[in-house]
Amino acid sequence: MCLYKMSRFGNLFTRLFIITALAFLLPILAYAWDVPSETLSYDVMYKWGLINKKAGTVIIRTTPEPGGEFRAFLTGSTAKWADRFYTVRDTLSGRIAKGTFLPSYYEKAAHEGGDYEHNILRYKRSGNTTTADVTVARKRKKDSAIRRETKTHSATGTTIDMLSSFYFMRKLDYARMKKGETVSVNVFSGKQKERLTIHYEGIEEIEVNKKKYKCFHITFTFTSKNGKKTSDNMDAWISMTPGKIPLLLEGKLPVGKVRCFYSGTIH
Repeated sequence: MCLYKMSRFGNLFTRLFIITALAFLLPILAYAWDVPSETLSYDVMYKWGLINKKAGTVIIRTTPEPGGEFRAFLTGSTAKWADRFYTVRDTLSGRIAKGTFLPSYYEKAAHEGGDYEHNILRYKRSGNTTTADVTVARKRKKDSAIRRETKTHSATGTTIDMLSSFYFMRKLDYARMKKGETVSVNVFSGKQKERLTIHYEGIEEIEVNKKKYKCFHITFTFTSKNGKKTSDNMDAWISMTPGKIPLLLEGKLPVGKVRCFYSGTIH
C-alpha cells in the first residue's frame, strides 16, 4: 500500500466516526436517550478488489459522570502489517453535555506516519455562537522540534467535533425523516472549521459478522469555508434497534476503501 494512500487512511481512521448532529437542527426528530456506560469495538478493514484485510482497530468508551456531562474516549491503531507502511496511534477524549450533547472540551493526540500532533479545544457558547480556544502542538517527521500555536474558531449554529458527533445520531428518530433530506452543521478540529452536510438515504439491509441487519443509511460530506470539499463522501449504516449503534462506516481511498465494522461491546 503506497504512502500517499496510507496517509489518506490515517485521516479516514477518525473521520469515519463523524456521523450527524441533526438532533439540534431537527428537534422534532429527537427522543429521550440516556448515555450508557459502554465500550464499543470496531474492526477497520482495507478493501480493494478481492483483498479484504484487517488494517486496524477502533475502541470507543463512554463513562457517565455525576453532574451535567459525560466523558468519551476513542483509541485507534493500525495492525502490525499496516504499521510497516503507515503507523496510526490516535487517542481522542472529550467532555460532552448529557442534555444537549454539545462538547465543552476536546483533545486529540495523533501519531501518524512518524508525525505527531496534539490538539486541545475548549468551548464557549453565547446564544447561537460557539467559540473554541485551540492549542496545537505539531512535529513532523522531518522537524527537529515541536511547533506550537494558538488560534480561535467561531461559528454560528450547532457546532460539534470529531468525538461528540458520534453520540448525536443516537438521539434521533430516523424513521420520521424523509429520504433525501439534508442538514448542515459546523465541525471544529485543531486544524480548521468545516461544514458537515448529512444526506439521509433511507433504510437498507446490510450484513455484519454473518448477520443481516436493517439500518438507517447516511451519507455525509465535509467542505471548507469556501465550499470546497475537504474529503470524499463517507457513509454510515446505523442500527434500527433502540441502541442505534453504527454497525458499518465506509470511506474511499485513492485505491480501495476503508470499512469499519462493529465487532461487539466489551464488558
